[in-house]
Order: sequence, then C-alpha cells, then structure tokens
Amino acid sequence: MDEVSRRARAIRPFVVMDVVARAKELAASGRDIVRMEIGDPDFPTPDVIKRAAEAAMEAGDTGYTQSAGLPDLRDAIRDHYAAAYGVTIDPEDVIVTQGTSPAMLLLFGALLDPGDEVIISDPCYPAYSNYISFLGGVPVPVRVRAEEGFRFRISEVRDAITPRTKAIMINSPANPMGTVLGPEDLAALATLAEETGIWIASDEIYHGLQFDGPSRSILEFTDRAFVLNGFSKAYAMTGWRLGYLIAPRQFVRPAEVIQQNFFLCANHFVQVAGTVALLEAQGEVARMRDEYDARRRYLVPALREVGLSIAVEPTGAFYVFADARCWGSDSLALSGRLLEEAGVAVAPGVDFGPGGEGFLRFSYATSLDRLQEGVRRLKSWAQQL
Repeated sequence: MDEVSRRARAIRPFVVMDVVARAKELAASGRDIVRMEIGDPDFPTPDVIKRAAEAAMEAGDTGYTQSAGLPDLRDAIRDHYAAAYGVTIDPEDVIVTQGTSPAMLLLFGALLDPGDEVIISDPCYPAYSNYISFLGGVPVPVRVRAEEGFRFRISEVRDAITPRTKAIMINSPANPMGTVLGPEDLAALATLAEETGIWIASDEIYHGLQFDGPSRSILEFTDRAFVLNGFSKAYAMTGWRLGYLIAPRQFVRPAEVIQQNFFLCANHFVQVAGTVALLEAQGEVARMRDEYDARRRYLVPALREVGLSIAVEPTGAFYVFADARCWGSDSLALSGRLLEEAGVAVAPGVDFGPGGEGFLRFSYATSLDRLQEGVRRLKSWAQQL
C-alpha cells in the first residue's frame, strides 16, 4: 500500500457505483433487481441527436478539434443561455469538455492553490470534495437540513468564510436531494460573493429538469461565477460524455491549457451532436421532463406511505432523498439489505456526506412500472421488520 500515492488513497469511493456493480452481479445471476440507485436516464438519446452524430462521423468529423471546443457549439451554448436565462456570455469564455466532471477539474485546477478552501453543502455530490482535495484544496462542509429544503443558511456560509476561501460550490437542482435553490437564495449567495470577493461555482447539470418553473442560473445574479453544465441528464446523453465550463475571462486560458494537457479536446462528432441537441431537441427535453414529473408525483407519496420521511418535496433532477431512519440509522447497511433481501437498489445517504447518514436516495430515472414494483417490494420488506 505504501507504493500507492497518498493522493489516491485519500479519495473516497463513490459507493453508489459499488451498489451498481452488485446490482448487475445479482441480475446476471438471474435475480430481478429494481434499479433506483443511479442517475442514468432510461430514455434513449433523442433521434435528432443520434442522427447528427452519425452524419458527422460519415462526414469525417472524427479528428481533434480546438481544445476549447467547436465554435458552432460554443455559439449554441451562448444562444442557449441567452434564451433560457436572459444572460449574455461570450463564446470565448466557454470550454467544451468530455463530460461535466472534467470541467470540474479545469475549474478547480485553474482556481485553487494548495490550502485554498471551497465551501460545499453537507450532503452534496461527493465528487466535489474529492476534486477539491485531489488538487490540494480544502473542502469546507456546511450542513444543510431536510426540513429547510437543504438550502444554505447564509449566516452559516458567512461564518465558514476564512482568508483562504476561494469559492462556494452550489448545485441546483441538487444531487442527491432533488431540491432547488430559489432566486432569493441565489441572490443572497451572489451578494455574499461580491461582498467578500470570493467566487460561486454553480453546477447546473440538472437544468431543464425542474418541475415548478424554469431553472435559474447563477449568471442571472452575478458575474463572479463559474458554471458547470452539460448534456448527460436533460438530453439523456450520459454515455456521450459532453459538458462545458463557463468561466470568468481571466481563468479561461489557464483552464484551456489544463484541457490541452489532460484531455486535448472533446470528441468532434459528439460536439456536433451537442450543437444539434441545443438547437433542435428542446421539445424532447420537455417530453422527458413531463415523464419524470409524473414519476416524481407517484414516488414521493408512495415512499411516504411506506414510512419514509420527505420533509420538503423535491422539485428538480430525478431524485428523492428520503429519511429512512425508521428502518435503521446505518444507510450503507440498509441499502445493502434492501438490495440483497428486497431486490431494490438504492444509494446510501452517507455516500453524500455525514449529513446524509440515515437517508436513502431513490432515483426515478426508470420507468413508472418499475418504480411501482420497487415500492411494492419496499412495502413488503418493511412489513417484515
């Protein structure tokens, strides 16, 4: 073990991927497993996007592109943010990446020196903490509470700021909670950033999947912001690996240099397909969003009926983060029992931070009939406790 770097040893496993592996192992042995553990849309990628990729490959668009991305795609991202949010961004401030995760490496790589701090919520998507730590930064968790819709208390965020604080990380709609920061929350965070001279890093990957009105970008409230976004969730393109970073101008060239060295560029034909997604697939996004909403409206009351607590109804992404302490306080052990004994795969809340312990994340990125089967199994299992 001494031969493995401390950096590598410090990265926590993303436990839900272990759940995925075990669920697939059980399925291969003949077990029927209801898959509610992973945020992978069950919809096929819209045909207009697939046709665009096929045509691009036929046209020979299989080589390198500019490291920052195809100009047409960067222009389409500009136009999308203007239409969706009424904000003006310069295509020169956009860097296209092989998924939103590499964009996170570019962001924190360009922003952080060793010892610099980034405020994150607890619970939150665990990769945030791992990226920050891997690059020598220090994640500073601030607890958010179920009964408050997992929103930051601005006073607690302010108290967490030190001379080493470089940014506040936000994610709305949020993974794992499915909750949304309202415009008043975004405005308060933007004001705090401007008062203190720190930055906001906003993960907007679940935009387009909000059910109580349009998503709001941090760029509507401040230009002291980085934006992470991509095509995986709203466009059902998880395996295509296409994302982007919108950065303040002084960080663009440093981030591009990191891209040149680590990733070169995103796949050419995938970028062509992404351009078409933004220009021609919004109707398909709306159709998928309506189906997710129907699943959400079934699943939230159904989980409450089996005894789980959901203090504030989720209104975005495709997750329900439910308090399962009526079944047990160890979420990892509980998720293992549900998989092995009930044939239902869910994500343990502790995977998302200490504040998630006792919770389970249910993904409704699966069909309504499978959700209904999963709830039936949960009810039967709970009755035997």
